[in-house]
Amino acid sequence: MVGAKRKVATAIRTKSTGPSSSAKASHHEFDMTDKDYNSSDSEGDDEDDIPEKDEVEEKLEQMLFGDDEGFQEALKNHGRHQESTGLVMRSDQEDGEGEVEDEDKHNMDDVADADLFFLDSGAPEVQDAIDHHPDALAVELKGESGAVTKPAVWNDSDDERMAISLAGHRQLRKLRVVESEDVVNGTEYIRRLRTQYLRLHPTPDWANTELRNKRKSRRNSHGTNGSEDGVSSSEDDMDTDDDEDLSTKPLAKLLQGAGDLIKGSEDGATGKRAKLRQEVIDIRRLKDVGGVQPSSIDSLSFHPHYSLLLSSGPASTVWLHHISPSAPTPSNLLTSLQIRKTPLYTSAFSSPTGNKIYASGRRRYFHVWDLESGRIEKINPTADRKEEQKSMERFKLSPCGRYIGLIGSARKGGGMINILDSTTARWIAQARVDGLGGVADFAWWSDGNGMVIASKNGEISEFDMRLRRVICRWTDAGAVGTTVIALGGSSGRPQLGGDRWVAVGSFSGIVNIYDRKPWQGAAAQAEQSKKHNIEDAIPSNPTPVRALEQLTTSITQIVFAPDGQFMVMASKWKRDALRLVHLPSCTVYRNWPTSNTPFGRITSVTISPQSNLLAVANEQGKIRLWEING
Repeated sequence: MVGAKRKVATAIRTKSTGPSSSAKASHHEFDMTDKDYNSSDSEGDDEDDIPEKDEVEEKLEQMLFGDDEGFQEALKNHGRHQESTGLVMRSDQEDGEGEVEDEDKHNMDDVADADLFFLDSGAPEVQDAIDHHPDALAVELKGESGAVTKPAVWNDSDDERMAISLAGHRQLRKLRVVESEDVVNGTEYIRRLRTQYLRLHPTPDWANTELRNKRKSRRNSHGTNGSEDGVSSSEDDMDTDDDEDLSTKPLAKLLQGAGDLIKGSEDGATGKRAKLRQEVIDIRRLKDVGGVQPSSIDSLSFHPHYSLLLSSGPASTVWLHHISPSAPTPSNLLTSLQIRKTPLYTSAFSSPTGNKIYASGRRRYFHVWDLESGRIEKINPTADRKEEQKSMERFKLSPCGRYIGLIGSARKGGGMINILDSTTARWIAQARVDGLGGVADFAWWSDGNGMVIASKNGEISEFDMRLRRVICRWTDAGAVGTTVIALGGSSGRPQLGGDRWVAVGSFSGIVNIYDRKPWQGAAAQAEQSKKHNIEDAIPSNPTPVRALEQLTTSITQIVFAPDGQFMVMASKWKRDALRLVHLPSCTVYRNWPTSNTPFGRITSVTISPQSNLLAVANEQGKIRLWEING
């Protein structure tokens, strides 16, 4: 009752106009409500006194809810709008078709709502065409190389029952043929993945059988596939990572991009180098060679004629860098060669031309990279020497380029050096030593006619290649586990290879330096008189010119400069363990290296043919470079 009376009071207030009327209506509402409320207590709830709707309330209801007359008018207006839409649709029909018949209007009720609308995607549906053509799969699987993928050997029947949504995953939307496409089965999904992969990654040349057959036939026509004397050059025997013609670019093509390569090396060779001072050396650090390699660098060497630096290590990769200190980029990577499953222990340029690179690891074979032709050959030892030479990881090439010396794997009689012909890979000779513990290291004479061999017990043997025997033996002073030996300098005498200095490193870190010039003079007199042997001319227990004790761990590297003015000794068993020694004074430079020189654990050292560049490699794969000015 109270709610109904309040509604009537509200209608009366809305009808009145002006602020004064509103105030009176509000006051009247209050009085009336209060009066009715009080009378309700006296009269009771027996009757519902609800007044009828007045004109204002009916008008409000019509505006809010509408009425029958307005509903009919809206239906008429909707019909007129539908006719205007039909005019637009009829205007899209082709000429001569006539007007749309009236019976189509009456039959629109039976048409589904989905058939009344469509989206223009800009391209027709081609999925049905793909499914009905048997050659569609082969056409779509063609990559840029034009090769068709072979049919699968085995198919999974569950692929047909799988359902993959292409539109529901952001990464798979690119696989749709049309924009409206969504769900495909497993077989179609695999096919489209293959197609997308071939678009992004075309078939490489090494996987193209037709291209490989053409290259093989071209090589056969030029007669480059022959092999002889244990040298295997067939594709099946090669263990290289690259199967592209089993070759790389020749050195001439590699050097085309290096502008000052030949010029820089020639200038350094023609200019006469000044003599180095004692105790103090002028040395300048250059930018490191290349980036950090993926493993330690166990072998490092310069090309004898060009400014090329060769490096290798357990990562099974040979790296060639162009070194040019005056260029904006002092070291550029020219090329690299990876030999699969062969962690490399030794790599070196062939002397004296440097047109080949020899690389070996702990295997029964080694590889030869011909820089002139780009071909790579795999060399196996002769069958009758397999028990004596089980590994070819430690070898040294003679300076004359005729021989390859390999430390034997067996220890019959204390140790041996197997000598092969560098051209034919035939076994030529064997140098046996009787020292305990086997061979520690050896070094070729500078003329290539012999070598000096160090046993682990400190016994040193001089082996002559012309006589094929050991001509003399002598013992290193105070030897406690010999580790390395090296020859350097020129004495001006042909005896014993013409090398003046011999340095012997030991396990205790001591390096003894001997002067062979007096020995060579005595050997020359013995040859002239023909009354004494060379063995009698060389003392069996010589006294070293200097015993260097600056290093305290086992010596692993001793390298002489080609001009014979200094040498480097280093140990990899302690960080920054490297010293520079002046010759002929045999004194250690005191101003370099300093405590801040970043060597790390040194694994390999080499000096350029002009004796002006020093390269030091460490076990982190970094190659430091210094320039020696005087």
